[in-house]
Amino acid sequence: MLRRNRLNNRPGQFAPMSFFSLSKRGWLILSTLLALGAMQSGCSSKDIDPDELPAELVDFEPAFRLQKVWSAGVGAGTEKLRLALRPATDGQRIYAAAHNGRIIARDARTGKSAWAVKTGLPLSAGPASDGNVVVAGSSNGEIVALEAETGAQRWIQEVTSEVLGAPAIGSNVAVVQTVNGKLTALDLTDGSTVWSIQQSVPRLTVRGTASPVISRGQVISGFDNGRLASYDLASGAEMWSVLMDPPSGRTELERLIDINASPVIAGSDVYAAAYQGRIGAVALESGQLLWSRELSSYSGIAVDISSIYITDQRSELVAMTRGSGRELWRRKDVRNRDVTAPAILGSSVVVGDFEGYVHWFDIATGALQARVKVGGERISSQPLVLDDIVYLMTDAGSLHAYRVKADKRKGS
Repeated sequence: MLRRNRLNNRPGQFAPMSFFSLSKRGWLILSTLLALGAMQSGCSSKDIDPDELPAELVDFEPAFRLQKVWSAGVGAGTEKLRLALRPATDGQRIYAAAHNGRIIARDARTGKSAWAVKTGLPLSAGPASDGNVVVAGSSNGEIVALEAETGAQRWIQEVTSEVLGAPAIGSNVAVVQTVNGKLTALDLTDGSTVWSIQQSVPRLTVRGTASPVISRGQVISGFDNGRLASYDLASGAEMWSVLMDPPSGRTELERLIDINASPVIAGSDVYAAAYQGRIGAVALESGQLLWSRELSSYSGIAVDISSIYITDQRSELVAMTRGSGRELWRRKDVRNRDVTAPAILGSSVVVGDFEGYVHWFDIATGALQARVKVGGERISSQPLVLDDIVYLMTDAGSLHAYRVKADKRKGS
């Protein structure tokens, strides 16, 4: 179900809490949806399907205790905007950005401030860092690059539209995908365009874009038309392209097949999932589709040596085998809680939800291990894991670091 969201115009304008993006002639679809909503507005609470309500949190015996390591304010202006702002790390520092333009750098272990910069831009995606440069994108279609050591501005470059996927950094380029279907590589030295490619964009799309990923001289990204494609990092030449699931249905809404969840590379395989579509594995070198299974997601994927973990369209957490996509376990007790993409921390899978709760599940069985509330605001971005610490950013613009306490005695 598509809940708690509105529609938005593509490519330039931006509206809070938007779930869809709309381009030309798509407003006809919008007016139809609004009319249907108006017809249904007289329904009483008795008519609400209990399956559409957020799952109630249940009491449980925790498997271990959690310890807050540190916390910091990043900046305001992030609430309700459904942005792609997520903490990043270079292995030593944690970088985070807020919609009000502020970017901070903190020591990963202690939380001690290294620097904080006001860019003056309405930041919407990132940051990303390779330890030398920090790169973030804005709602107005600007890319800003800062020196990782000091936060000094290296350059600002305009791209063609709003950025809603974190940049990827590799081989002296930053690769950025914009909401109008363009994938652009920018030179890290001066921000000049190295290459740019264009994919088609349907009239109605799920708001957001997948973040590109870089591996073995390739850039892999998913697009709003349901395609997963690989490009040569140096030249932008297409290496392969695969349609994860052909669109079906009579209406524009039924035919949505966006790949909004960023692909994940593990070994020689790429894993990707589409909204109202399928999850599948693709060979990194050839683009051959190895397997696919019906599963809809717009959130994200985590992968370990043997399994895939994904938050599906109904906000249920699902574990599957990497080799075939066979389902291993499923957690329905976070259903409709708008949980984030999962992250793997030791023997746990970690997700945040719309009330600011963070849940730890056993990686092997799916059993609930621990839970903590991080403020009272939604957590939209995927948790970040570095060593034994998980970093969580709320939509209110606060960054929190947690670890499992050394004393893991059950119920302690």
